[in-house]
Parts: sequence; structure tokens; C-alpha cells
Amino acid sequence: MGTSLLFGVIASTPLIIGSLIGIRFELPKRILAMLLAFAAGSLITALAFELFFDAYEHGGIVLAAGGLFAGAVVFTVLSALLDKWAQPGEQDVPADEYQGSAKLDTDAAAQEKKSSSVSTRGAAGLALLAAVTLDGVPENVALGVALGEGTGGLALLAAIFVSNLPEALVGSSSMQSQGMSRGKILGLWTACAVLLVAAVVIGAGPLSGADPQTISLPLAFAAGAVIASLADTLMPEAYEHGGPAVALSTAAGFVLAFVLSLM
Repeated sequence: MGTSLLFGVIASTPLIIGSLIGIRFELPKRILAMLLAFAAGSLITALAFELFFDAYEHGGIVLAAGGLFAGAVVFTVLSALLDKWAQPGEQDVPADEYQGSAKLDTDAAAQEKKSSSVSTRGAAGLALLAAVTLDGVPENVALGVALGEGTGGLALLAAIFVSNLPEALVGSSSMQSQGMSRGKILGLWTACAVLLVAAVVIGAGPLSGADPQTISLPLAFAAGAVIASLADTLMPEAYEHGGPAVALSTAAGFVLAFVLSLM
């Protein structure tokens, strides 16, 4: 219990740190893009070597593949709804003003460009908070399962850590641009962090002793949510604002997470 609680706190702390940075500082957009790309590389390692592979070992390829597609479908559908929610109506802003994922508008946290009306509308920050919760819960449950079984989970921990930071940073900046108070912003991201800590504890507790096929499902579902978030949000957004250089940051994230997975 103590280890799972510690890992949960480590994985969720970047949400609070990112929100604090987001409401106090503006960072170069290229730095934000590099952070997103590094997170993407780390998540690729966690996806391949911890989530999907463990799901396959527990439940076989049919159950693992089915859970993966279920996670991808659920994330894709809900992400599309969140993007629609985050986008202003056509009467408010030209369509070409927002590109990539509307819920992850890095203009809100960047120095070079003023926040778009997507961000100042406020829905982008709240939609991103919902998206972090959506893919964070299965990821943290999977982290708890790995801890409960004694399989480590360091690569997944690193991937969750580095992906939470830029998302919370951008989301909190967007919320502040809309006029939300700092106290409310910190309160929302702190509540999300507490929920994700609880998910780790649940994964390491009740689920760790469950039937292997039961364990396979949340692992595979988390893998599907991660792979969908990579294709739908993180990698397109990183490339849009960082250009080809983000490839090196992605590779660095992959290597670091892989080294951690060997420990």
C-alpha cells in the first residue's frame, strides 16, 4: 500500500506542478512541443513493454486486442467530443485559427503568440482536464496492477509523469486566460491528481489479486487509450509547434523509458 501510494503521488504531482507553472509563467512554444514529444516517446515504451504486453500475458491476444481497440474507440470518441466542446462556434472564430487538438492549445502557455479565442473561451482548459482524467485513470490503474504483481512499472511511471506535466501546464494557462481564479484552477487539477492516486491504489490493491483475465482488460484498455492519445493529440500537436526537431525529443523519451523498464 505504501509503495502504491508513493508511486501514485509521484505520477500525479506533475499535474499540480504543471498547473502552478501554467498560471505563473509563459514558456517558448518550442519547449512545450519538446515536452509533448518527450512524453510521446515515453508513452510508446510503456505502451509496448508494460501495458499491452502484460495484457497479452494475462489474457491472451484476443482479449488484449479487444481491450486495446475498446480503449482506442472510447478515447477517440470522447476526445472528438471534447475537441468539439473546446472549439468556439464558427461565428466566433475562423476555422483556421485553431489547428491540431482544440483542447491542447499551446498558444495559451506560450510566449510567442497570444492565446486564441479557443483558449480564452475557457472550454479548452476544462476539456483538457477531462481528457487527462479519461486516459489517466486506466493508466494509473495499470501502474497499480504492475506494482501489485511486483513487475516494476518504472517505465509506465516515467511516461505518466512526463505526459502529465505539459498537459496540466497548457490546461491551467487556458483556464487562466478565460478568467478563472488561480485557486479554482489549482483546486481542479489537485482533485484530478487525488483521483489518479486513488486509481493506483485500487490497481495495486483489489485488482492485483484478481483473475488474470480480469487484470488483462484494464491493461489493454489503457494501452488503447494511450495509443489513441498519441495519434490524436500528443504527436500531432508536438510536430505542429516544434517541427521535425521533435523527433529527437521523442527518441529521447523512448530511450529513457526503455532503460527504466529494464530496471
